[in-house]
Amino acid sequence: MTKKNTTDFETSIKKLEAIVEKLEEGDLDLDTSLKSFEEGVALVKECQKIISEAELKVNKLLDSGELTSLND
Repeated sequence: MTKKNTTDFETSIKKLEAIVEKLEEGDLDLDTSLKSFEEGVALVKECQKIISEAELKVNKLLDSGELTSLND
């Protein structure tokens, strides 16, 4: 994962946590709740994409044998 992706991931997770906290409080009106939920779903998709990219990189490293020396 590049530095930018790591920063984006961490920022997205923090935003998502803040949204969840607001929604759990239950003090938002319906329209604001729906907008917050929609934003949360978009953040989850963004985080999933970053994680998938990281998994692909790890799998490529494992497949190329570059990490075999770690198992010895």
